[in-house]
Amino acid sequence: MKVWLKRIAWGLFFCGMIVLMFMAQSAQKSLELSKPEIMIHVNGEHAFLTEDELYDRLKRNGFFRVGVKHEELNAEGIERFIRGMSEVKEVKVFTRIGQAWHIDVTLRIPIARIYNKYGTSFYLDSDGVVMQTSDLHSARVVVFTGNIPDKLSSVPVEKIINNKSLKRNRKLDDVYRISNYVCNDPFLHSLIGQFHLKKNGDFVLVPLVGGQKIIFGSANSDEEVKDKFDKLKIFYSEAVPFEGWNKYDEISLKYDDQIVGRKVDGYLEEEVKEESKTQ
Repeated sequence: MKVWLKRIAWGLFFCGMIVLMFMAQSAQKSLELSKPEIMIHVNGEHAFLTEDELYDRLKRNGFFRVGVKHEELNAEGIERFIRGMSEVKEVKVFTRIGQAWHIDVTLRIPIARIYNKYGTSFYLDSDGVVMQTSDLHSARVVVFTGNIPDKLSSVPVEKIINNKSLKRNRKLDDVYRISNYVCNDPFLHSLIGQFHLKKNGDFVLVPLVGGQKIIFGSANSDEEVKDKFDKLKIFYSEAVPFEGWNKYDEISLKYDDQIVGRKVDGYLEEEVKEESKTQ
């Protein structure tokens, strides 16, 4: 008899719990949500989106309004909408019990601004993904101009690198190699302002200090980019202190194991430093 009483008691208890859960869920669905708590994470100084700007975008596009109920909130749709923003890398939207709900966003980090041969402009981020420019925000990054065929609709650098056909026709992977290296080197970041891509495929470096034209050449691999920047550092650390900033009109990093400089008079071309790899 006692066993049956226990079973009945447990059955009533579980039925009561189910009823309470159903009532709680119904009450939760009818609750009016408060303004979302938005957290935006950015690694660096370039935040291309603020909490207020994101909130305004959600309201303008009909994803949130004052008085919206919990059951009306389209969390998945909001995630898709925010993920579609070119400045956003990751996003998570989630609700809690009560009126609170949260949006957690991680932004992309721009490392280059590109002005292509068609006259349009966009950014390239630290993952090799293109970003739209903003009327409200800008980034102090290396600028690339000239005969660059890539557009805002370009595929990410990772896909270009792994596709031989794309590598022949695109320059975004070369831009990424150069800008990623400069971005992670404080000395180069303070020295270099712009690269210009000529029709012959050579990148020309425009420094912020000094009047030299620096012929960088191609950037087909990480090793090639590192080798050329190592040679440039040798020039600035060993040649410039003795000969001055303005002795050379043009410096070329194109040739293996040497730096070739042309003096300001335009007549003499000489080797500034040989066998730089072994120094």
